[in-house]
This record gives sequence, structure tokens and C-alpha cells, in this order.
Amino acid sequence: MMALHQIVERLLLTGTHLETLKPAPAPVAPAALQPLIDAVAESHRRFDKRAIHFGHRYRSGFWAIYLLSAIAVLCAVLPLALGWDSAYHLQHPYAGLWAVTEVAVIGAVSATYWLGHRRDWQGQWLRARTTAELSWYLPMVAPLLDFTSSAGEPNWYLRIFDPGQYLRGTSDIAALCERNEPLARKLLSTAWSDPAFTASYAHWTIDILEQQRHYHHGVAIKQHALLHRVHRVTSTLFALTALGALLHLVIHTLWLSLVTTFFPALGASLHGALAQSEAYRMGATSDRLTGELKGAIDGIRATIDENGSTSDVGALKAAIEAAIALILQEHQDWHLLVRPHHLPLA
Repeated sequence: MMALHQIVERLLLTGTHLETLKPAPAPVAPAALQPLIDAVAESHRRFDKRAIHFGHRYRSGFWAIYLLSAIAVLCAVLPLALGWDSAYHLQHPYAGLWAVTEVAVIGAVSATYWLGHRRDWQGQWLRARTTAELSWYLPMVAPLLDFTSSAGEPNWYLRIFDPGQYLRGTSDIAALCERNEPLARKLLSTAWSDPAFTASYAHWTIDILEQQRHYHHGVAIKQHALLHRVHRVTSTLFALTALGALLHLVIHTLWLSLVTTFFPALGASLHGALAQSEAYRMGATSDRLTGELKGAIDGIRATIDENGSTSDVGALKAAIEAAIALILQEHQDWHLLVRPHHLPLA
């Protein structure tokens, strides 16, 4: 079942052809890492499901606030355009229903804002998405760690990276790392001495990064198309508003008042919702990341010889570490981009 923001986006993109890349190959994990992947899979599914749930609520919430605000304007103007405000009109006794509808729409806007703000839809989404992302990459990070020596920091990411202060608060990831460290130590105790593991780990990482590259390419294409379509729609609405205002000088009809009132309200709502979604910056960021991920993939491939294996383990580790750092930096940028856009802005 699609969320409201997905329905709106699909309607706005009707007739638009989105050119996507060919499907990326399905990643085949190294046998030595499969038990660890299975061990964190349930936690990842739980946080991913939570992130999707609150992400839909938050994004649908601000789209609902903007669009319902325009509908409230329509409810206020329609009785005049229909002539129901006249005491001589047959439907005059029912004119008050439009006022009731307008109040109900405004109430829905207020309820959406109150629920989203009180239950912190945005904050819940950001926290769950961060935890889901970090849990997903844990099996990829594990081989980069030295489990032979004890470490005071349970979070595997913070042993290698310092991608942002918000990661220091991910207690769920720290607990997940601590719970699975004995398993990872056992699985990876002799893994790097096995050429088959080294080769499969490199190819598995490349395939996962390719999937991310395809995903961000799709995001960039979709956001650019959405931006272009909304600009066209809003430009048309404001052009019709200007035309209606000019015609109002010679043609006196309340229907033109409807045009010059509702169309700019709808155009402003669409433009505001698009600005709230940061479509331009998200599209530009995903576009840039598509190219950077290709560079990271090429860096890993450079460590693989003609036989599909690698003899320079240090170079492979450095290349994979750089690729993971790139993904973490992108996630931090997304986090900082979305965080300031609370529902009150709508």
C-alpha cells in the first residue's frame, strides 16, 4: 500500500520516462561472513521496517499539510463561485457545509502537525534509518578490524572512522557489535590468510557498492524529473492566475476569482512541499555520489589481479575502507540536510 507522498509523486511524474541503469548483479557474500550476515539480518530488518514506517509518515505529513492548505482555500472560495452564498440560490441552505468542510480540512492540517511533532516522526525516521544503514554494513566493516586485540570501544565504526558526532549516540549499533564480536572474531581469525576469502570479499563489496550506485542514480533521475515537473506545473498555475486576473478586468465572474485564488494557493503548496523535500539538493547529491561510488569501485578493482584475486591485502583494505567512509559521509550529509526541515516549516 503506497504512502501519500508516493501517490503524489507518482501523479506528478505521470508520463515521465525515467532512464535507469541495468540491474546490478546480486551480491554473493563470502562463506566466512555468511553467519555474521545472518546474525545481524533480523536487527537490520527491524530497524529498516521502522525507518520506512516513520519515513512515510513524515514525508506524507508535510505533503498533506501543504496540499490540504490549498484545499482549505478552495473550500472557502467555492461557495462564492457556485453562487451558493446568494439567498436566492436553491443550494443556499447548504452553503454552510463548505465552511464545515473548510474547518475540517484545517483541523486535519492541525492534527497532522500535532501528531508529527508530538510523536517526532522525523526524529524517529532519522534514528531508525541511521541504525538500519549502519547495521547493514557491519559485515563489510568486520574484516577491516583487528579482533586479536581487545578494544575499549564496542562500536566497530568508531574504531576505524569518526564520520560524525551523531554516530556516537547509536547505542543499538554498539550493542549489536558487542553481541556479535565473539562470532566475528571466530569467523575472521584466519580469513585473510585464505586467498579465496580475499577475492570473494573484494567482489562482494564491489557488488554491494554497485547496488548503491544504481540506487543513487535512480534517486538523482527521479528527483530531477520531479523538480522539472513541479516547476512546469507551478509555472502553468501562476500563468493561468495572471491570465485570470487580466480577464477579470473585462469579464466579471466569480469563477475567475476562483482561478486567481485557488491556483496560486495550489502552486505555492506544490512549490513549498518540493522545497521541504529538498529535491534539488538530494538529486544533486545523489548525482555526485553516483560518480564517486564508481571511483571507489574502480579503486577496489585496481587491487584485483587478472586471476580475480589480490596479493596486496593492505591496498584492498584501504580501498574498501575509503568506500565505506564515502557512504558514511553521504549518510551524514543526508542526515544534516533533512534534520532542519521539521513539520512546523510546512
